[in-house]
Parts: sequence; structure tokens; C-alpha cells
Amino acid sequence: MGIKKLILILFASIILSGCMQSASVMGPVITVATTGNIQQAGLSFGSNKIIEKETGKTTIKYVSDKIEDDYKKRSLKKEFTELVENNFLKTRKKLNIKD
Repeated sequence: MGIKKLILILFASIILSGCMQSASVMGPVITVATTGNIQQAGLSFGSNKIIEKETGKTTIKYVSDKIEDDYKKRSLKKEFTELVENNFLKTRKKLNIKD
């Protein structure tokens, strides 16, 4: 019975992949198919739709943008710190101040 169910899910996902409105539906569908937990699937689908409505982005895109923004901030902070340290050392050198 398990093999038949797996083949049916695989076949349906291949055939219906062009019919999906968005990728946010696939997660809950897979959850229901594998675990049978409709409440968890509904919560997942609902939260994805709320995030998409509020931000205008899918959940994955929203999270990846946040990670990218955080990386850019860290990179900018590191560059700024290096610039200040270099200028500080140059100034000390010009003034002949030792540690």
C-alpha cells in the first residue's frame, strides 16, 4: 500500500506541477499526504498566505531577503570598522604617538 501511495503522489505532483498557483501550496499538500495532519497543513498554508499578503513576497523570498540584508549590514559594519582603525593608526603615526 505504501508504494502505491508514493507512486500516486509522485505521479500527481508531476502531472499537476504546472497547475499550481504558487509554491506555498506544495508544503501543506505534502504535509497532509505524508502525515495526514490537516491542522498543521492549514496552519502552514495560512501563515504563508499572511506573510505573502503583508510583505508581497513568498515566505522563502522574505527570509532570504532578510538574511541577505543582515549579511550586507555586517559587511558594511566590518568595512567601516577597518576604515576607522586604519585612519586611527595613520593619525597616531603622523603624531608619533606610541602604544
